[in-house]
Amino acid sequence: MSLTISAYPIGTPGVAWGPAEVAAWRARQTRHRSYADDVLTAIERLRSRFDVSEYATLDYAPERFPLYAVRSRDWRDELPTMLVTGGVHGYETSGVHGALQFLEHDAACYAGRVNLLVVPCVSPWAYERIHRWNPDAIDPNRSFREPSPAQESTALLRLLAPQRDRVLMHIDLHETTDSDESEFRPALAARDGVAHEPGEIPDGFYLVDDTGNPQPAFQQAIIEAVAKVTHIAPADAKNEIIGSPVVAHGVIQYPLKKLGLCAGITNARYTTTTEVYPDSPRATPAQCNDAQVAAVCAAIDFALAHADIS
Repeated sequence: MSLTISAYPIGTPGVAWGPAEVAAWRARQTRHRSYADDVLTAIERLRSRFDVSEYATLDYAPERFPLYAVRSRDWRDELPTMLVTGGVHGYETSGVHGALQFLEHDAACYAGRVNLLVVPCVSPWAYERIHRWNPDAIDPNRSFREPSPAQESTALLRLLAPQRDRVLMHIDLHETTDSDESEFRPALAARDGVAHEPGEIPDGFYLVDDTGNPQPAFQQAIIEAVAKVTHIAPADAKNEIIGSPVVAHGVIQYPLKKLGLCAGITNARYTTTTEVYPDSPRATPAQCNDAQVAAVCAAIDFALAHADIS
């Protein structure tokens, strides 16, 4: 769908932001929900069934946010490792709650078959403010490289460094929302001092495969599973989704590592980024969470079925 966009209220058109503009932007951000209540409480309930560890603390004085990873209790080195990340963009709600729902209701099905490593909320400051960026106006999902400008990305890079060559499958849970076009893309253009080019928001679920390591059968298995839960985004008139050519039903490709995207953080054989559309009149919050869970389960099932195929 197309949206009408007004000029962004911070900065001078054509001039990249400096510290004053970043500070003005940060001052506009309002806390809307509680990471402690929504996420940490849910993680606490998982301690009886999983190994839960604090892998870092984000220091945004006066606020501090502990970051948690949830692992299989029966971790064995000979088992394939499956990685699930959510909340890299804190405003993408079903990424966080889909990961937690998977742990609560579906992860037990894989006990003794895989090593599960789940990071439900990579960006808690942004989760609370329903925003894409961290307090420094940096997008963590363009910052998974060394050295990283984002605390969130640095913390996850360090957590996963020992597993970088051991992960078989990594699925990163995201959403594409109407606010991408009404707020976040205009803000990005203003921050970088460039013109905002209006785009379209796709109506439905889609996936982002890796240009450098395409796995079309893997992506299609996920699409088929999610289609039972919610609708798949069609291509636009240019046969694109968010400006990228559609390579298969509901699938586009990005160079994950080159762009510093979370799904490229390991050397996993199977990688994907989900994109749920929560603003569709045809989807409910529960459906969005269910779609994320369906994607995770389909991704693990496919990777397990093909684990011995090189």
